[in-house]
Amino acid sequence: MTVRNAEEAEVDRLAEIWWHGWRDAHLEILPAELARRRTRSSFRGRLLERLLDVRVAGPSGAPVGFHLVQQDELYQLYVAEASRGAGIAASLLADAETRMADGGVETAWLACAIGNERAARFYEKHGWRRTGIVTSHLATDEGPFRLDVWRYEKSLRHHG
Repeated sequence: MTVRNAEEAEVDRLAEIWWHGWRDAHLEILPAELARRRTRSSFRGRLLERLLDVRVAGPSGAPVGFHLVQQDELYQLYVAEASRGAGIAASLLADAETRMADGGVETAWLACAIGNERAARFYEKHGWRRTGIVTSHLATDEGPFRLDVWRYEKSLRHHG
């Protein structure tokens, strides 16, 4: 699966993937107040702010998944439900790891919602290790939202 830079015309589709994926993975395990703040519009705005950092899988105009890296953090990774199980998440993860390693990152990290066992199994299968619980300050349109999350790390020193 080829991973490429996102196109501005794909933002609405990517926001839908993110919104549906977020709700699928988090609605039952995270506070209702956070779910209320996680709207399609909030995801769209966050994508537009960071569009140059968004990488997608899927044909031009029809992405099926994306990742977003912030320095040494795998900040977001989502795949459309209909495309799960086809290796797309693994391709996106490999691309994110390569981009971070190429940028000089030696140890990458990510935050995973406590209780998101599907994501935890995926990351662990790909060499990420849970290092503990940290408090994340999640960006929302109403200001930061504090949430305890699992922190995962992976050494990228020998990536490639």
